[in-house]
Amino acid sequence: MTATRAHEEHPARGTQAGHDSHAPHADHADHADHADHADHADHADHADHADHAGHGGHAGHLGKFRRLFWVMLVLAAPVVATSGMFAMLLGYELPDLAWLSWVSPALGTVMFVWGGAPFLTGAVDELRSRRPGMMLLIALAISVAFVASWLSTLGVVAHELDFWWELALLIVIMLLGHWIEMRSLVQTTSALDSLAALLPDEAERVVGGDVVRVAPSDLTVDDVVLVRPGARVPADGAIVDGAAEMDESMVTGESRTVRRTAGDRVVAGTVATDSALRLRVTAVGEDTALAGIRRLVLEAQSSSSRAQRLADSAAALLFWFALGAAAITAFVWSLLGMPDAAVVRTITVLVIACPHALGLAIPLVVSIATERAARGGILVKDRLALESMRTVSTVVFDKTGTLTKGRPTVTEVHPANGFAHDDVLTLAAAAEADSEHPLARAIVTAAAHLPVPAASGFTSSPAVGVRASVAGRSVEVGGPNLLHERGVAELDGVEQWRAQGAIILHVLVDGQVAGALKLADEIREESRAAIRELHDRGVDVVMITGDAEAVARTVATEIGIDRVFAGVRPADKSARVAELQREGRTVAMVGDGVNDAPALAQADVGIAIGAGTDVAIASAGVILASDDPRSVVSVIDLSSASYRKMKQNLWWAAGYNLVAVPLAAGVLAPVGFVMPMSVGAILMSVSTIVVALNAQLLRRLDLRPR
Repeated sequence: MTATRAHEEHPARGTQAGHDSHAPHADHADHADHADHADHADHADHADHADHAGHGGHAGHLGKFRRLFWVMLVLAAPVVATSGMFAMLLGYELPDLAWLSWVSPALGTVMFVWGGAPFLTGAVDELRSRRPGMMLLIALAISVAFVASWLSTLGVVAHELDFWWELALLIVIMLLGHWIEMRSLVQTTSALDSLAALLPDEAERVVGGDVVRVAPSDLTVDDVVLVRPGARVPADGAIVDGAAEMDESMVTGESRTVRRTAGDRVVAGTVATDSALRLRVTAVGEDTALAGIRRLVLEAQSSSSRAQRLADSAAALLFWFALGAAAITAFVWSLLGMPDAAVVRTITVLVIACPHALGLAIPLVVSIATERAARGGILVKDRLALESMRTVSTVVFDKTGTLTKGRPTVTEVHPANGFAHDDVLTLAAAAEADSEHPLARAIVTAAAHLPVPAASGFTSSPAVGVRASVAGRSVEVGGPNLLHERGVAELDGVEQWRAQGAIILHVLVDGQVAGALKLADEIREESRAAIRELHDRGVDVVMITGDAEAVARTVATEIGIDRVFAGVRPADKSARVAELQREGRTVAMVGDGVNDAPALAQADVGIAIGAGTDVAIASAGVILASDDPRSVVSVIDLSSASYRKMKQNLWWAAGYNLVAVPLAAGVLAPVGFVMPMSVGAILMSVSTIVVALNAQLLRRLDLRPR
C-alpha cells in the first residue's frame, strides 16, 4: 500500500498498461478515514458479569473461589464424617458422644452462611433484576436443605431429613464448579495480559548524538528511538535507519521473521532479531497497534452473541422448568401420603436442575475461541461475525493489497539488440536509483542481487521517464511517450503484456532500445493456497477491483477465482456485495480496510486483512493482523469448530437436565429407583466439568496457515 500511495503522488510517469498506465488505485487511497477508533476503546464495563454474582472481575473472583473451596472442603470433612447416614452408608459406627451430634449442625451452618454466600447474594441480584437463573436455583436448593436439616436436628421433622452432609457436599462441589469456571475465564483473558507484557521496560530515545533510556510511556510522536538486536520495539514507528529481520508473530501469528528496511513501518512489541534499527515514533500509548489489539480482544470477549443469548434464555426457561417440576414433585409425593419423601425429592430436583453447565456452555466456548484467535493473529471484534463465518457461501476479496501485494514488481525482462537480460535490468536500475517512484523502487529491488553500476546526471521528465549517465552511456527508462520522443518503436512481443494489463517500460541506451520491462502487481504466493482451500470447503470466491478487466482477468485466471467484478469504484463495492446477497449468498467481504468500509459493512461478515497499525477498523467484524489471505480459511475453521463445541455443550447441559430432573423427581420410584440428593449434586458438577473440559479442547485447534 505504501508503494501504491507513492505512485499516486507521482502519477505523471509515462507508462503503458491495459488501462491508461498504472494509474492510482482509487480503492486504495488512504487510511485516514480509519485513523482513530478510540470510540470503541473501552468496553471493560461490559466485561463485568453482573448477571451472576460472583462472576464480576474474573481474576479477583478466581482467588476468592479457590480459597473458599479449600476452606469449605476442610469444614466439610467433619460434617460428612459425623453424619449418621454417611456412617451407615460406609458401615462404620460413630462414638456415643453427646457433643458429636452437634458437629454437623454447627459446621454446616458456618458452611451455609460463609460458603453459600456467593450463591445467596447472587440469588438476591437475580430476583432484583427479575432474571432468575443459576444462582437462584443453587441458593434455593441449599436453603431448603439447610432449613430441613435444622428442623430434623431439633426433632421437628423426621430424622431422615437430616441433609447436613448433602448440604456440605453440595456447597463444596458447586464452589469447585465455579472455581473451574473462573479459572477457565481468566485463562481466556490471559492473552490481554501477555499483550501488555510485550512492551519493553525501557526505550532508548536518541537525543542529538546521545541515547537516553526512558519508559515507553514517556515517548512522544516523532521521537527517534534505537532498537538493539534482540530488543522489542517500544512504540509504533517507521524505520529511518537500518534493516532487520523482525519477529512479528505477536501481531500476525506468523512464526517466520519478516525483513523490514528503511521506510517500513514496525509495530510496538515486535522484535528486531538480528540488527539494530532507528525508527521514528508514529504512535504511542493507546494509539499503538498493540493497544488496539488489546481493545479488540477485550471488546470481543465482552460482546454478546446470538448463541450466548440463546444459552441465557435457555437457563431462564430451565429455572421455570425446575420450579414447575419441583412443584409437581412435591404435590405428587404429598398426594401419595409421603411428605418426607416429597421434601427429599423436591430438594433433589432443585439441585439437579441447576443450570450451571448450561450457563457455562456458550460463554466459555466463545471466550476460548476469541482468545485462541487472538493468539493466531485473528482479532474477533464482533462475536456474531465469528459465529456467522461458518455459514459463509461466498468470499469476496478486494484485489490490490489483499490477493496481491499492492505494489508493482518486475515480472519479466525482454532484452533486445544484443543486450543480455541482466544488462537491461542493471542499466535500468542504475538509471532509476535516485528516483522515489514506486516503479523505480520495483526495478531497483529486482536488480538487488546484481552488481548495479553507479549513475550520474539523473533527470526526470513527467509523463516521459528518467535519464542518467551510466558508465559513460546515456540510459533512459520510460513508457510510450519516451519512445515517441526518441522516434523508436516498441519491441515486438510486448502486445501480450499489454493484453494482460501489465505496465510496460522500455530501456534505451544511447537512443537505442536495449529491452523492455514488464511490471505488474505481484500476486501473493499465499493467495493460490487460500483460494484452493476455500474451494475445498465448498466456498465460492469472487474478486472485486478497480483495475481494468484485462488486469483482473489475468489475476483471476492465475489463482483460480470463480467470478470477477472489474472496474468497480470504491463507492460501488457495497452494491456488488448486495448483488451477491440478493442471489441468496451469505457473503464475507475481505479488504485491506482502505476505502472498503461500505462493502465491509454491507457483507454478512466484514474481514479486514493486513490491518497492521490500522487495526481498529470500525466496519469489520474480524480483523486479520497478517497479510496472509489463508487466514480467512482459519476463521472459517475456527467458526465451525466453535459451533461444534457449542452444540455439544448445549446438548450435554440441557439434555442432561431434561433426563435427570424426572429421575430426581422419582419417576422410577415404582420400580425401586430413587436418585439421592448427593448423587444429584455430584452428577450436576460432573456435567459442569465435562462442559468446561470440552470447551478447552478448542485450544488444540491449529490456526496456522497451511
